Amino acid sequence: MRIGHALNLTFGAGIGALVYGGLFGLRDLKLEHHRLDLPSWPEEKDGYRIAVLADPHVRDPWSVRLMQRAILMAIESEPDVICLLGDYISYWRSGALELVEDALAPLADWPGPKLAVPGNHDSFSGDPKRLVPLFDRFGIELLFNEHRVVDGVVFIGLESALEGMPDPMSALQNAPLEHPVVCLWHEPDWADLLPEGIALALSGHTHGGQFLTPWGWAPGLPTGGKRFVRGFFPDLPVPLYVSRGIGTTGPPSRLFCPGEVTLLRVHASKT
Repeated sequence: MRIGHALNLTFGAGIGALVYGGLFGLRDLKLEHHRLDLPSWPEEKDGYRIAVLADPHVRDPWSVRLMQRAILMAIESEPDVICLLGDYISYWRSGALELVEDALAPLADWPGPKLAVPGNHDSFSGDPKRLVPLFDRFGIELLFNEHRVVDGVVFIGLESALEGMPDPMSALQNAPLEHPVVCLWHEPDWADLLPEGIALALSGHTHGGQFLTPWGWAPGLPTGGKRFVRGFFPDLPVPLYVSRGIGTTGPPSRLFCPGEVTLLRVHASKT
């Protein structure tokens, strides 16, 4: 009886946490400001501002509104560039593209550069290249193992490690490497395999754990997001920042892990 009672209490606490996370944690969207001091960042680009939006997982009107809110937060932070890191949809189905179109609508009138890469969910039951015409209309460049030069910074965008064929060497081909290089790659766990010479890598995918214990442990992490879960990892061969993202997978709930819109101010390290 005692074991059964304990199991009932544990089950009830879990259900209660999910409900609480759905009612309150899901609404909690933070604008995170971080200064990154990078050893290979040039002084002439000191203070460059990168806004990061990851993992909206658009699947219903609520997630549409959450992404719209996140975009407005990013725009109001006055970035030099906005980077989107994949998983725009949860899976392809009827109406999915229209939901993504509504979710991204606030980006249409922002005149600055907007770069994006696909996530693994963007391949679920479909092809992420179906997003290209929509992104083009909004001035978003969706990169598949390609590079773009923006404001004297080279951005390389890689395909999903889980659902694509990421090729950083192809992305770097013919890139002007006298400029600093920033890598956009949905999954973070292979960032330490990137070639030398990249100043910074940006990833999402993990949702920061999404559902955490009060002491920060994440009981469930996705493949490709178990090593580098959230935050800045300055001591890797290529310094890495991992966003907690905006949306959710599985239960629409977050606990002790609010969604994140990120503004990174990148500086040349003085040491």
